[in-house]
Amino acid sequence: MHASPYHGGVERIDNAQAAGPPAELIFGDWYPAARVSALRPGKMTTALLLGVPLVLGRKRDGALFAMRDLCPHRGIPLSAGWFDGESVQCKYHGWRFEPCSGQCTEIPSLTDFDLLQPTKIYASSYPCRERDGHAWVYLPAAGAGRVPAENDLPPVPETPKFSAQFRSAHLTADLPCNVDHGIIGLMDPAHGPFVHQAWWWRSKASIHEKSKHFEPIPEGFRMSAHAPSGNSAPYKLLGVYGEPITTTIDFVLPNRRYETIRCGERWFSSLTTVTPVTASTCRIDVVAAWNVFYHVPLVKQIATFFGARFVRQDQQTMVEQAQGLRFHPALMLIDDADKPAKWYFALKQARLTDSGTHPLSGPVTLHWRS
Repeated sequence: MHASPYHGGVERIDNAQAAGPPAELIFGDWYPAARVSALRPGKMTTALLLGVPLVLGRKRDGALFAMRDLCPHRGIPLSAGWFDGESVQCKYHGWRFEPCSGQCTEIPSLTDFDLLQPTKIYASSYPCRERDGHAWVYLPAAGAGRVPAENDLPPVPETPKFSAQFRSAHLTADLPCNVDHGIIGLMDPAHGPFVHQAWWWRSKASIHEKSKHFEPIPEGFRMSAHAPSGNSAPYKLLGVYGEPITTTIDFVLPNRRYETIRCGERWFSSLTTVTPVTASTCRIDVVAAWNVFYHVPLVKQIATFFGARFVRQDQQTMVEQAQGLRFHPALMLIDDADKPAKWYFALKQARLTDSGTHPLSGPVTLHWRS
């Protein structure tokens, strides 16, 4: 995807330098492909999503589109051609396509002697919707045929919001590991005091035993509402409101972590996704929304600065882990801190095989030190 060297303050990396082993990917769902700020009328943007090359854009009427970045005629990328705000034209032979449907509307080389009807030809196009500043693309599995009607598609993911007034911010970082390693790193509860050591977060000296309650939800699991960790400075700041503070964390297939913090009328929420770019590399995106400290000057800039440092620490750890994964070491998952990772793998396998039961038969309590 065309982008500047930095995403929300997080440095980009060369995924090819230390890519780990591939992972099986989940199709038939929505994934964030690009920021809508890059989609301007008359301009095209490219992205790679689950190994599928995409070309995205916005029509004059505001509609977003996502097409497979390959002309069905000779395979040249459509992004090498032109987009006039209404149709995409191939650079090689001038074939023209309506980008939302993918329907071919013109083949300039045809004459009155040709019987071929261009409108019966379709380039691959995918549902594309805007949420929280992202262009979300629904990618069906190979061979699945035409994409189902929109009413039959799952809802487009969105960061939860609990008031009309709120602020928001976005961070992103490339990870040189497959989506499985990205996701189990995302849900890992024990790395915080080591990877995220900082005066404004927590330290190794603050490690203590914790007990968290989990419950099954459709295609995922929930860390039930609980008082947040007392050894994290950002949570301590919410104490100024004098209201009880609760945190709820959901993980939902294929790649989504929702966190909601409530403090009376005040709230903070985030949606974090780990999206496969290829079978061996992925990208983490965080979209946060909040009304806490709404009238405090520069709160968005401050939150983005510290959030970028937090994500960069995870990114650097994944870079270092990828160096070891190149040698295909045997790995282990332990209880209880790694139990959410085990649940993820079980849920993913059930989704891929369309079989099996939910790994949680009911509520369960896990214990670990962090």
